[in-house]
Order: sequence, then C-alpha cells, then structure tokens
Amino acid sequence: MTTHGQALIRVGVDGFNLGMREGTGVATYARSLAEACHELGRPVDLVYGLNVPASAPPEQRETLFFSALAQTQAPTGQAPRASTVRKIRRLLLRPGVRELVEVPASGRVIRKGFAQRVPAYDRLFTFNALFTLGERYFRRFGRLMPVSVPQPPEIMHWTYPVPVRMVGSRNVYTIHDLVPLRLPFLSLEDKRYHERLLHACIAHAAHVLTVSEHSRSDILNFLPIAPDHVTNTYQALPPHRGAERSNEELARNLRAIFNLEAGGYFLYFGAIEPKKNVGRLIEGYLSSALDTPLVIAGPDAWGAAEELQLLDGDGAARARQAGRLRRVGYVPTEHLEQLVAGARAVIFPSLYEGFGLPALEAMSAGAPLIYGSEGALPEIVGAAGVMIDPYDVDAIGRALLALDQDERLRSDLKSAGGLRALDFTMPQYRARIDAIHKQLIHDAPRPGRASIFPKTPNTLSGELT
Repeated sequence: MTTHGQALIRVGVDGFNLGMREGTGVATYARSLAEACHELGRPVDLVYGLNVPASAPPEQRETLFFSALAQTQAPTGQAPRASTVRKIRRLLLRPGVRELVEVPASGRVIRKGFAQRVPAYDRLFTFNALFTLGERYFRRFGRLMPVSVPQPPEIMHWTYPVPVRMVGSRNVYTIHDLVPLRLPFLSLEDKRYHERLLHACIAHAAHVLTVSEHSRSDILNFLPIAPDHVTNTYQALPPHRGAERSNEELARNLRAIFNLEAGGYFLYFGAIEPKKNVGRLIEGYLSSALDTPLVIAGPDAWGAAEELQLLDGDGAARARQAGRLRRVGYVPTEHLEQLVAGARAVIFPSLYEGFGLPALEAMSAGAPLIYGSEGALPEIVGAAGVMIDPYDVDAIGRALLALDQDERLRSDLKSAGGLRALDFTMPQYRARIDAIHKQLIHDAPRPGRASIFPKTPNTLSGELT
C-alpha cells in the first residue's frame, strides 16, 4: 500500500476520548491528530469501544454505532473497585486476538453535530467495551490486548496509554504527562496499574509521542525509554468551524446566552478537579474584592465538591447573589469559544499540565491570560501571559486585580498571546506528524521483531486490584 517516504500511509487513531460526550483536552488532541492525518492525504481508521455486534447486518451498524455514541458518558476518574464480579470476569478471559467490527459508512445516519466526536475517516471500527476489556486483559495476563482489522493501518496511534495494541501495525502511544506518578494525590488512578501500563506501552511501542518538552523530560527521567524513541509534537487546535462574529454580535450573544458583558468578566474553563486548582482561584478572587465577575465553566470531575466548597460560604453566597461569582457547567464548544473570546481575561492556575490546552485556546481567541508556573505552562505561554505561583492565593488575587485595572496590560497580552499561538498551528503540527510517520515507515521494525525495550512479563507478579 505504501512505499518508503510516500504519502499513502494508512493511519489508525483511537476513539478512547473522542467517544466521550463531554470532550477533554485529550479528545481535542485525538481530533487534531486525525485531522492532520486526513489533511496529509492519509487514509484514516478510527477505533472506538462502542457496542455494535458483529452479528448486526452491515447496513444497520452505522445506526447502532451512533446510537451507542450518543449514550456514552464521561468517565468518573475513579479507580475501578476490585469487586468479586470483576475478578471472576478477569479469570474467565481468554487470551488471543479480538477482531474489531467494521462499521460501513452507509450514509443512513445524519451526522451533523457529531464532527467533534467522529472526525473524517476512511474506515470505522469498534468493539464493545474495548478499553475496559483491555484493562481486564492486562490485569489478567500482564500483556496489552491484541486487536486486529483487515489490512491493518501501518501506523496505529493510541492517543492515551491504553492496554491495547493493533496486530500488524506500528503502535504509537501518546503519554501526555506523568501526573499520576509525580502528583499522585491529584488523581484517583490505580497508580500501580498505571505505572505498569506505561511500561508495557513503552515496551511494545514503535514510538512514543508527547506534547511538550517538559513532559518529554519527565518521561525520559522516570520511564525506561531511549531518547530517540520519544518525540514531542506539541499540540494544535483543530480549525475553527464556527461562524466568524463581529464584536457587536459577540456582545449580543453573551448577553442573550449568559447574561454577561463582553470584556466584563474573568473566566476559568475546564474540568473541576484538584489538579486545576479552582479552590484557590475562588479564594483568591474573593480576597481581591473585585466587582468584575468570575465565571467558572466546566463539568464536575473527581474532587469537584471539595474544590467548590467555598461557594457554600457566606462570602461566596453574597458574591453569587450579586452576580459576581458565576458557576456554569459543561459548555458546548461553540458557546465556550464565545465565552473565551469575550473574557476580560482567562485564568488557568493549574497545578500541573503536560501541555495546557485551555491556555492555547485563550491565546488563540485573543484573551489575556493568567497562568500557573508549574508543569509545561511556562514553556507553552512564556511571556504571553501573567505567570503566578498557583499555590499562592494572594498572588492569584493580585494578578486578577492587575489585569482588571490595567487596560494597557490587557492589550499587550492580547497581542503577545496571539503571536505566541502562531507557534502551535495545524500546519506546524501536521509537519511534525508527517516527519514522525516517514521516520517510522523508514526505520521502525514491524511488531514481532527485536525491540530495544525490555519484554513485558507474561503474567504480573501478584494480583492487581
């Protein structure tokens, strides 16, 4: 199908995060990757974990796939419980290859509204509970679960460390960060399982990708991988598909949808979880006694109740009653883009990021940015925002006051952010992916040949729960 260095390289991209109704930064990464491959002229196979029985007639599978996709819920982020049922299911698992079910594109389903979750593709495959089954397989056998499709993609991108590998492909895994290992108190993953999974992915990978030099340094420092087998491609935002709006239309929409004035509010957006540091943000905002409202937008994740507990206090209650403190749940992409574009400033005081996509989204939209000094954010933003110590509540309050009062500073940051965002465009990202693909086709052995990495044992020592 391909010759070395030629453009026609079939590529697979998993739908592990794409399938989630409330998309994450990893979902945006997967969408950008799929679109970059499509724009490079490469046939794209998408692989999901939705229930479409192999016994279903081919003409019905598209209907069943999109029905299952509409019902998919975002994960809780909690480690799975070691229930008796789970242990029995694990013991009953059989080893061997799972054949994925192809979902022909019949044109039966009207797909408007699903472009975020199903990017352009040439072939679509699925297998019921693929990634959950892969987890059970890995815990049972200590190996990544093999899956197969006819004429497998030459390069299979797994956009997250998942316990699955494609037979006959060069499997490429993306490790976004090492938060579960370096800041274990900020997430609920089973840390023992997660670290073994990372080692297994590395052992079977033709290559490992990551999204910043900071993350690459962490990977090289804490995982057994050779430097020339891990590449930082950074991230990019997929092309904006919403209608271009004038300032007048943006202002009108913000009033109508959110009862907000353009340029008249601070904005945090993202999941509400300990890593995002929303609790200190609320405390810093309340201590600043600002009149400019703070809008907190995003879905509740693990630890949200603790992060938002200050909202139940008397000071926050008064601020909310006065319209100064606003809590908004999950916001669809089109509305979120308007919220970001209309913000007086975006604040992203995360305690650690492998990349920090909200920071790029803010800079791309021309919103002044306040960001945390930990993780990869200083690398991504640099001088294009106001950097604060995310653990320092007073520093958060001072930064909010500074941007609220200094119009010149806001103007300078808008310009600097717009220029900085140009370092993370789709053409640049596409070129990095193209270079990796050509390198893999030229250099990487097909699976089954010798590897520079240590072999993963056939069974894990001890039962993982």
